[in-house]
Order: sequence, then structure tokens, then C-alpha cells
Amino acid sequence: MTAPARPSVLVVDDHPDAGDSTAELLRLHGYEARVARCGADALALAESFPPGVVILDLGLPDLDGFELARRLVAALACRPLLVALTGYNHFEEQARQAGFDHHFLKPVDPAVLARIIGAWAGSARPAG
Repeated sequence: MTAPARPSVLVVDDHPDAGDSTAELLRLHGYEARVARCGADALALAESFPPGVVILDLGLPDLDGFELARRLVAALACRPLLVALTGYNHFEEQARQAGFDHHFLKPVDPAVLARIIGAWAGSARPAG
């Protein structure tokens, strides 16, 4: 039996330090991670780099994270693990209702992200 493949990760954050550092820390945990700075870039990148996991800031300059999550789920062949990573604590319930699997406040421990991604990758993935 082979180990499950590590899913690709799309990090969407308009703050370069936050997005780049999150992606780099996930790379250190063995994940292939790419960064988009806005919703339009995330949608374009998802076409050539279909993510198994999307880590998404809710406050983006062009689309809010809720709308972007809906568009990504509709565009991808398989539903990704959706993780809200934001500075907005009061949107936790709204994120859950919008279909996010997890909601974390910035900053989040990268080991926690790696652990939830690993647990999700090792379980039966939701159908797209």
C-alpha cells in the first residue's frame, strides 16, 4: 500500500507576508503550495493548478472569500478542503454555513494546518 499523495494547496491572501509565509511553511511540511493575491488570480491559477486544499483569506480586494469559495468549488472537478484563515473572528459561523471546513484566526500554527490537511488527505475525500 502506498502513502496517499499530498494534496496541492492554494493560499489566497492579499497580504504578501501572510500568504507567502503560509505557503512557505506548508512547503516545509512537504506540500506543494502556490499563492494568489486576489480572487481573479485564484480562479485563474486553479485552472492550471487544481488545488486539493484552499486556504483563503475572507477579506480580499476583488471578491470576498465566501464568493471565491463558491466559485472555486463550482469550477473544480473535486471539492477541495476549504480553510478560512482570516483576521475576522466574527465570521466563524458564516464560514461554516458557507461550506468552509475550518476557520482559523491569523496567525495560525503551521503545524495545525499541516495536521488538518494530512488528516483530510488520509480520509475519504468529499465528492466534487
